[in-house]
Amino acid sequence: MTAIRGARERARSEITAAIKDEARTQLAAEGAAKLSLRAVARALGMASSALYRYFPSRDDLLTALILDAYHAIGAAAEAADPGAGGADAQGSAEPDGTDAAGGPDAAGYVERWIAVCGGVRAWALAHPHEYALLYGTPVPGYHAPRATAAPAGRVARALLAVIGDAHAAGALRELSGPLPETVAADARTLMAELDIELPAPVMAALVATWAQLFGLISFELFGQFSRVVEDRDTFFAHTVRRLAESVGLTTEPGGAP
Repeated sequence: MTAIRGARERARSEITAAIKDEARTQLAAEGAAKLSLRAVARALGMASSALYRYFPSRDDLLTALILDAYHAIGAAAEAADPGAGGADAQGSAEPDGTDAAGGPDAAGYVERWIAVCGGVRAWALAHPHEYALLYGTPVPGYHAPRATAAPAGRVARALLAVIGDAHAAGALRELSGPLPETVAADARTLMAELDIELPAPVMAALVATWAQLFGLISFELFGQFSRVVEDRDTFFAHTVRRLAESVGLTTEPGGAP
């Protein structure tokens, strides 16, 4: 019985993967709004009634694709971080992790930040239709379930890991200027939910940079940079370095974001 059950599970897994692969093909050709279970079944040579046993509705299939895409872009961000898992990523200016003046060396953290942002961009450029499913025009009539919330935050948590490590090492500069109390309250609530501790201005700035990162990628992917930005690799690296400064992470001596 165990062998039979295992064979059935493998067969179901393979068919589920085939359905999602065909659905991604249709996303690329028609867009998410036109995704059809009947069209997917027809392309696979399946009866519609058989496909419904795997995905009872179009929304169930969309949710599966969205979850896969969120996990994939999150994994790309995490894999790009050379300091993930607690590796020493403070830079190599001095053996003890300090700069020449004896302060915390932020260079390694800046490079980690740039690498994570670059990993997100690389995945988006390689999977434009899946990226569009996440960050493009909302699909009419579709409402994402709560199950998508945690996977959607994986990129933000990858950025947060860099900033958290930099803060623990004393490598973040203090952000200047007042923070509106309601914004500070939101930042404190979010930190409590995530069980992290950062200065509220840093947390608020991190949320803003998270949004700006995806805006930057979306402008490139959806054509808004056409005839505006030609060297997009250099522009991206320059801009995400400035985003790092906006959360207090900079290698400029005495600089302030």
